[in-house]
Amino acid sequence: MSVRRVLSDGSIYEKTVLPGGLRIVTEKIPSVRSIALGVWVDVGARNESAAENGVTHMIEHMLFKGTKKRTAHQIAAEIENIGGILNAFTSREHTCYLARVMYEHLETAVDVLADLSQNATVTPGNIVKEKKVICEEIKESLENPADHVYDLFAKAYWGNHPLGQPILGSIDTVSTMPRERLVNYMKRNYKSRAVVIAASGAIAHSKLVKLAKAKFSFADGKTESPPTAKRDEDKCISVTTDKISQTHICIGYPGVKYADRDRTAALAIASYLGGGMSSVLFQKIREDKALAYTVYTYHDTYRDAGVFGAYLATDPASVQEAVSIIIKECFRLKKQRLPKTKLEQIRSQLKGNLTLGMESTSARMNRLARQELILGDYHSVDDTLKEIERLSPSVILDLSNRMFDASKIAIAVKGPIERKALENALPN
Repeated sequence: MSVRRVLSDGSIYEKTVLPGGLRIVTEKIPSVRSIALGVWVDVGARNESAAENGVTHMIEHMLFKGTKKRTAHQIAAEIENIGGILNAFTSREHTCYLARVMYEHLETAVDVLADLSQNATVTPGNIVKEKKVICEEIKESLENPADHVYDLFAKAYWGNHPLGQPILGSIDTVSTMPRERLVNYMKRNYKSRAVVIAASGAIAHSKLVKLAKAKFSFADGKTESPPTAKRDEDKCISVTTDKISQTHICIGYPGVKYADRDRTAALAIASYLGGGMSSVLFQKIREDKALAYTVYTYHDTYRDAGVFGAYLATDPASVQEAVSIIIKECFRLKKQRLPKTKLEQIRSQLKGNLTLGMESTSARMNRLARQELILGDYHSVDDTLKEIERLSPSVILDLSNRMFDASKIAIAVKGPIERKALENALPN
């Protein structure tokens, strides 16, 4: 059993690795009375084959439907009756089962999460019912263009790679998913060396380690490695015509991976271009031109890749102008260094966003777990603040020239749109 301890920015980080490979990471925050606890599994939608699409998310649902000693109602009630919150989510790379409770209820939270993550019965009857629930969830997403366009963009950007598949799966793959596929997928991926138990808040590390030893006994092994992130095509434009009032648009370029030394610079670029009401795109597209209500940029990271993206929804007649402004402002960063005064504003914005976000125990726990799963290491908030301080105009200029490559652009559009109008907005 290995142990590590770090004191930083008013918190105490500790990590223990049990003999079977199960990792426990905690961040004690003396000023709070609650705990955010998560059981993280290093498996997500990118681990799925085409036939399995949606299986990771379906398993997440099924683990709440009953275990050998608890019904679905008992699972929920045991946490809610003590004033806690129980939830879960599936991403493209990870699955998380989480609870937020007062510090005195840690043992109850561990027991419930250990039970549902290891002892779910996954009965045929519950599968039939939950398939209907998930299909309704898929329909809801398909009928929300602001949501659906992101799945269309993932497909346009990644093509047939698993990263291009919807996390929820399709109605066809979900409705025909056999029980054996769920059970076998769990056996292959819910392994001790693929699980991280993360907690943040009023947590006693030694107590959590003791509980984890008693409650968790995943089979030894690791998650199956997903395919390396690779695009089918360097450039793709996807148009989905729909009779709705607005046209929803996602535009993206290759970004940087989670561990890349320039990830902070990518976040700075996203902040500058579309990170709030004072950002360049918000001011030019909404305030100056009144072309859209919503416009923003973001940077998504994976263990081996990243995507820089922009989103807006606009009137079909304004698509060409709005898209032209986005691309023009991205390309402007390839030619002009940011003034030091503007960079200082971005630094302040990033530091403020980080600091405010880290006042949430859930956000701390999520950050802690993701660092462990992807990096296998801990970086404190102070470490990140120092990275922000080291940002320079030259770093942002260099990264902009690497990211904003016209030959690698991906665009997904949903709504009333003529493809020609979209193509006219693109650089030659």
